[in-house]
Amino acid sequence: MTRLITPLIATMVLLPSLGACSNTPPPLPPLSKEALAAVSANPGAPDEQLARQVDDLFANEDIGETRALVVMHGGTIAAERYAPGYDSKTRFVSWSMAKTVTAVMIGMLVADGRLRLDESAPIPHWQRPGDPRGEITLRQLLQMRSGLRHTEAGDPPYESSEVRMLFLDGRDNMAAFAEAQPLEAEPGAQFEYSSNTTVILADIAARVLSNSEDAETRRRAVDDFLRTRLFTPVGMASMVPEYDASGTLIGGSLMHATARDWAKFGEFLRNGGSVRGAQLVPRKWIEFMTTPSPRSPQYGAQTWLNREYKLSDGEPHPLFPASAPNTLFAAIGHMGQYVLVSPSQKLTVVRLGHSDTEQRVALMPELADVFALYPER
Repeated sequence: MTRLITPLIATMVLLPSLGACSNTPPPLPPLSKEALAAVSANPGAPDEQLARQVDDLFANEDIGETRALVVMHGGTIAAERYAPGYDSKTRFVSWSMAKTVTAVMIGMLVADGRLRLDESAPIPHWQRPGDPRGEITLRQLLQMRSGLRHTEAGDPPYESSEVRMLFLDGRDNMAAFAEAQPLEAEPGAQFEYSSNTTVILADIAARVLSNSEDAETRRRAVDDFLRTRLFTPVGMASMVPEYDASGTLIGGSLMHATARDWAKFGEFLRNGGSVRGAQLVPRKWIEFMTTPSPRSPQYGAQTWLNREYKLSDGEPHPLFPASAPNTLFAAIGHMGQYVLVSPSQKLTVVRLGHSDTEQRVALMPELADVFALYPER
């Protein structure tokens, strides 16, 4: 009898330790050579952890398709990876990341004294006596609070103001379509995200840079300005902006560049508008772009901000304020294009790909995990 009881007692004594062992998380699978190769020799963060986070961004099907990722820390590439079929020479469409580029162009024209933030926006037919749109300022356009009638995402899609401008009745003269809209709110009173507004800004730039209505002359004037003042100094040699049939830059939606060049643009912003000591746009302008506007704590001037604000029911936050510094800001494009900049972490992260609305919600924690690897300085 004693011999029967002894094994039973021994088993009972071992049960707690066996239970503890069962709660131990299984070891993480080994990283592939591809995952490890994506991380540089001195990434500024634990290399295996960074490699795993980068790998997750490509392997996790819940976040959609990541096609390119570039992580820059302190001005050098910490990690870089591409999906099959894409590489460092592939040009990726900006979608709305272009808005932030357009804002920099406007800032240069303001710095040159050719535009003024708080004067009536120089749209000729808004200046007719009695037209209330004459009250709209350049500042209000930049901060998406013009008050112009707009529906960014319609249902059905062809009722969207943006779709109509880009692809339907407004496509040949996008600025004319956008500028013809009546007011639906007092200028400055409310925030409404609008790709059409950024085309108005692009038209203003074209009018400042050329007094011609000829489409090719307008296109060339803006293109030369961008290349001379921004793209070439920053080193964005791959950048290809698109123009409509009237020669207006499609400044809210359509610019194409490699992932590395998008990262260079992010670094330019992180450094306050300077490149190798040359101040291309006043530092105060970058501060303006990244300061919350009076009507939108999550938005500055054509730039998204990592700030808390009261969300409507079912509305996802575009970034991750609970997981990264509130000084982080971003250029964000349709279907999951991101240039994320955190000055206090000396970090720029570019993610390009294809993700729907639900997938982008799942993507945010994955991107936040990359930022969590880098301390603030």
